[in-house]
Amino acid sequence: MSVIVMISVNPSTLMVTVLLALHQVATFTCNAQRQSSGRLRRNATFGSGKGLTWTGAQYRFECDTVDTLLRDDGRYVPRNNIALRAQICGNDLYLAYPRLRSGVPATVATTCLFTDDVCDEAVLTPYPCLSIQEQGKSGEVQNAVDLYLDTQEVLWVLDTGIVQTMDNDAEPLRTGPPIVWAFDLNTRKLYKKIDLTCLTTPMSRLQSLAVDYDETNGKCYVYVSDAANRAVIAYDVVESKGSRVVLPKAIAAGCTKRDVLYVALVRAECGGGAAALIVTYLSGVRAFTVRTEYLRRGSAGKVTDLGVKPDRMVILGTDGGTKVFFRYDASPDVQSWDATRPFAVENFSPVYRSDPCFLATQVMIDRDRNRLMVLESNFPDFAQNTVGCGIVHNVRVLEGCF
Repeated sequence: MSVIVMISVNPSTLMVTVLLALHQVATFTCNAQRQSSGRLRRNATFGSGKGLTWTGAQYRFECDTVDTLLRDDGRYVPRNNIALRAQICGNDLYLAYPRLRSGVPATVATTCLFTDDVCDEAVLTPYPCLSIQEQGKSGEVQNAVDLYLDTQEVLWVLDTGIVQTMDNDAEPLRTGPPIVWAFDLNTRKLYKKIDLTCLTTPMSRLQSLAVDYDETNGKCYVYVSDAANRAVIAYDVVESKGSRVVLPKAIAAGCTKRDVLYVALVRAECGGGAAALIVTYLSGVRAFTVRTEYLRRGSAGKVTDLGVKPDRMVILGTDGGTKVFFRYDASPDVQSWDATRPFAVENFSPVYRSDPCFLATQVMIDRDRNRLMVLESNFPDFAQNTVGCGIVHNVRVLEGCF
């Protein structure tokens, strides 16, 4: 079992600190010119591009000296940067770069989704800026492992506060508390900061995030999976309170000691139906649903057993309604399943196939164009630490069955 080390980070050099502060000012100036209403809206409806490809993490630091200093002191190692989660708002692509290894300067970044008449290449900008993502600095974003974009154009970020969990040369480090950050994309301001310390334990492994609004009163609720405690954290944003709901032991049947617990929010597309979470461990034998109305009251309520899974499933996302997207472990084929139909192989439909050596890590909604897109990368190379100059990322349209 890995040991999480509590650290006290030494202060950066005066030069780096000053340059980062200058970068923050430059970034906001640049973005103020680039985004008149907080995010890029050009080509938001009629973009003709099919997607985006980039290698590693090519950042716009506004100053070459910042780039050089970050590389020199090990805070920017391009080959250690991999985007695993993403969300789309207008023509902006928001990415989570988990700090799985050292050398990740920004754990949340943004770039233009399509290059047509907007950008020449995929150049990343730390979001909302670089200076609030410094590793080891108290009160800043430390390790974004999941993103969720709600219907109000608020970007929710799940920050575990633990970095370097895949670093072969160092132990995992706790550099901050577990936090859910929420940024209003139209104002670029922090909307909410939820400290989950009181709802977690030292052994918690927070992995998946979902956000929902109650149709009756409009209240916002945040759901976070805690794999180590076989639980879902349900948090009432308006009331600023939450609870950790422990799930039945049957959910963990067949799991390994350090497994992944997925949650995917589904709801009736035409309204009138209760929202629910699809809950399953990666290695779990079965999948389940838990209605959110019970979670909001601090109870799992009646957990529905969907049935036996054909294989280990990696949950990739939903369409915002009843469709869930997944792939089998190590499989390049993305499948869809409509939660209104029985959970059975005959109701699973192939919708995308990644190229050799690539695996999908996220399916996200492109609301302005009424379609779905997939984020994929050569993640196996990253896991095996056989990356060359950097991970190759693709964002592609789900065209339908292959």
